[in-house]
Amino acid sequence: MTGRSAKQWLDEIRALDLPERVRIMNVCGGHERSITMAGLRTALPANIELIPGPGCPVCICPEEDIYEAIQLALNEAITLVAFGDMLRVPVNVPKKDIRSLEQAKAAGADVRPIASPLEAVQIARQQPERPVVFFAAGFETTTAPVAAMLMEGAPENLSVLLSGRLTWPAVAMLLDADTSGFDALIAPGHVSTIMGPEEWQFVPEKHSLPCAVAGFTPESLLAAMYSTLRQLIEGRAFLDNCYPELVRAGGNPTAQAQMQQVMLVTEANWRGIGSIPASGFSLREAYAAHDTRKLFPARADDLRKRAGQMPPGCDCARVVLGKIYPNECRLYGSGCHPRHPIGPCMVSDEGACRIWWAGGVREPATSGPAGQSAHATTG
Repeated sequence: MTGRSAKQWLDEIRALDLPERVRIMNVCGGHERSITMAGLRTALPANIELIPGPGCPVCICPEEDIYEAIQLALNEAITLVAFGDMLRVPVNVPKKDIRSLEQAKAAGADVRPIASPLEAVQIARQQPERPVVFFAAGFETTTAPVAAMLMEGAPENLSVLLSGRLTWPAVAMLLDADTSGFDALIAPGHVSTIMGPEEWQFVPEKHSLPCAVAGFTPESLLAAMYSTLRQLIEGRAFLDNCYPELVRAGGNPTAQAQMQQVMLVTEANWRGIGSIPASGFSLREAYAAHDTRKLFPARADDLRKRAGQMPPGCDCARVVLGKIYPNECRLYGSGCHPRHPIGPCMVSDEGACRIWWAGGVREPATSGPAGQSAHATTG
């Protein structure tokens, strides 16, 4: 199944005796971006629906964590660093209040975007007398380097406001609720390089759904789609690895060991979804000296833990859960767009709404059953 071009994979898919309707979910923002930018939705047969799922860490970062980061930046004598997309995510506060880290920076707070934990270390070393807080939100692929940073010996003035998440529990929650709304799953490639493809074995074994790990080229994605479609047609569900160049059985044992040594797996809140058992990370007691929440406990506000909260009128929660397509949100293209994002899905480069906008979908869905108009226009 290797070495074929995107056109050859499309021909193979078109030759299949497909069901009347097939819904394939992807749970990776990078996959959604590749699908949209390559125009795969319009290239595939119309009865194949590609559904973006909970694959954007910026989109599901709890509102209370972002609020805590804003309050730290505004009220403590610190430098706060975060991955760039996190700076623009708004929280729900009165219009007169500061709603994002970007606005906190404009108000005079020392807030800086970074691209990797190495930059956080560099900034901390450049100003050893000033506390530096690293607001670390992300899935396994960004959480693993944070663990490595701490294991290797972070500067004493560097602490971590950790908001890391495991990817698979959100999919497990959808499937256990029996309201998943999809027939097959494309599993994330980057996460599988760290954690191993075996994490996704529960999809075919427990739920009898086809599952394939994919990379980020059209060829790899189409190979994974072909695999899941063949599984559906033949009535046999298994886990297929369509990204063998980087994904190996067992994943990256070193990265996994570092995460286990530095962090505990805990119950965690997902914005738009709610609390999911064993889906988040906290720092172990041995790393308390680098735990922002223990160094600045007064800035956490448990009263803000309102599961699933989104701004009024925003349907990002339903987009994240794969219940609607981005342009079926009530605010899409009217009140909410990249220059004025209302919900988190329009902020990040991995957010489905932002991706669809960049892909040329500028109008809300206006006709047809849910998903049909979106399927016809995306890409």
